[in-house]
Amino acid sequence: MRILLIVSGSVAAFKALVFVRAARAAGREVRAILTAGGARFVTREALAAITGQPVHEDLWAAEESIGHIRLARWPDQVVVAPASANMLARMAHGLTTDLASTVLLATRAPVLVAPAMNPAMWEHPATQANAALLRARGVVFAGPVSGAMAEPESGPGRFIEPADLLAAISGPKPLAGRHALVTSGPTHEPIDPVRYIANRSSGKQGHAIAAALAALGARVTLVSGPVHQPDPVGVTVTRVETARDMLAACEAALPADILVAAAAVADWRSAAEAGQKMKKEPGAGAPILTMALNPDILATLSRHAIRPRLVVGFAAETEHVVEHATAKRLRKGCDWIVANDVSGDVMGGAENTVHLVTATGVEDWPRLPKEEVARRLAARIAEEFSA
Repeated sequence: MRILLIVSGSVAAFKALVFVRAARAAGREVRAILTAGGARFVTREALAAITGQPVHEDLWAAEESIGHIRLARWPDQVVVAPASANMLARMAHGLTTDLASTVLLATRAPVLVAPAMNPAMWEHPATQANAALLRARGVVFAGPVSGAMAEPESGPGRFIEPADLLAAISGPKPLAGRHALVTSGPTHEPIDPVRYIANRSSGKQGHAIAAALAALGARVTLVSGPVHQPDPVGVTVTRVETARDMLAACEAALPADILVAAAAVADWRSAAEAGQKMKKEPGAGAPILTMALNPDILATLSRHAIRPRLVVGFAAETEHVVEHATAKRLRKGCDWIVANDVSGDVMGGAENTVHLVTATGVEDWPRLPKEEVARRLAARIAEEFSA
């Protein structure tokens, strides 16, 4: 495979050198274009030494040697890594301001981008709109992932690890042709127009699972309660509020091969939602809420007429985690349960400690970042479908 690497302006540019070394070790031929921004972080000489090829920087200098059209036609795969917010904007709007953007407009090869930027920049509506435009045109995104940044901040926007980037380009897609349905986040059950019943779920784990399944080639539908997480790249997202809405959206998404019910669905709702804000009257006592059971989404889909082949539930427990999860798997009728101890800071946190409960036993996983939990679970699901 011939890879044309475009290095744009991000502090993560040094990781592009690690990627090139791994790609060449895997037998790939790599040529590089270095933008003016990228040259602020890595040198032409370093890229040339690692690729073993001259590095292209200037549009008019390229015309004197290989020419931008010949360069655009050369690769089997174009990789923009790291892809800055500026680069994504120029790609989305077809701006040809330098050699890199001109080649991107002229190439017929598949394009993969690995964004790297501050979380605020990645989550900005302009960047998200540009990413959506590019995805709609067939550009594949690898990352970004959540984690510590060069600044003393943390969040989505971190460059994907070079090994994972190489796997995204050339690795197997064991879930290609499979449809995965994932639920994520909390549900909000209204009491009156301004109050609701909810929990502390952030949606980080469910969204990470959706992204990991998509990275393995699955077509993913993510049904998400109210969260502040960015939409995973390459995933179809349906947003809902209540448990009843979530069940309806899941049934509408069937048939599916895989269901991962990671959402923290509220068990109860107010039996009668007040039409107006409930007022605190002087001398009056606190209102008494009559509660009603919400639909059991996991049990309903586990016994559905068009049940997914593999149904994976989640059990958020504060005590006797494995015992309660084992009983829940049988009670709900699902195939696997991912049990996690939420007695600490897991809900809303960046890490998770889980136990995978199946019909054949229990796998105890160490405390891991939620993205790594997602990758491990996606890999186990892929194994199940390749057996």
